[in-house]
Amino acid sequence: MPLKAIAINCTLKASPADSSCGRLIDETLEELKRHGVAGRQIRAADFNIKPGVTSDEGAGDDWPEIRKQVLEADILILGSPVWLGHQSSICQRVLERLDAFLEETDDQGRMVSYGRVAGVVAVGNEDGAHHIIAELYQGLNDVGFTIPANACTYWVGEAMQSVDLKDLDETPESTRSATQVLALNCVHLAKLLKQHQYPGQTN
Repeated sequence: MPLKAIAINCTLKASPADSSCGRLIDETLEELKRHGVAGRQIRAADFNIKPGVTSDEGAGDDWPEIRKQVLEADILILGSPVWLGHQSSICQRVLERLDAFLEETDDQGRMVSYGRVAGVVAVGNEDGAHHIIAELYQGLNDVGFTIPANACTYWVGEAMQSVDLKDLDETPESTRSATQVLALNCVHLAKLLKQHQYPGQTN
């Protein structure tokens, strides 16, 4: 079975507004495609993701469908713009909803997210990309995802300026190289976990 990827773009802009985060996620999905991974991007701002820490917060909550897509994928790419040095509020909400995995386990006591890998995309024109990557790495690992080596790519423009990644004719080579490594390592680890799932607590 070919691997699947789902990418969640946590820009604050709803579709169809241009998104620098979306551009770098698209480039990440293209790299994954080169390794035989079918993937798609969804924009969290297009959905009603209710606040909370369960998998279903009731009527009108769009998270259950997003959760289904996350669990159907082998690779999760979580992307966020940089806002005031932190991930977006929407990205934080996505993490909070993923927190439900802490209480959701299979018949061997493993979180339902086990066996899936995650990578991070961060984009902005202010400092904060490394901070966001560290925050998302920890959060994703806490809720059961496995983080490969160098599983991040980012672009940060000149501070206090108005140029965004979406305004550039070409993505800088350093960012393209990081994206290639992110894709390669995510695919490598996802294949290994597909063949050798983590041991259950009952083993």
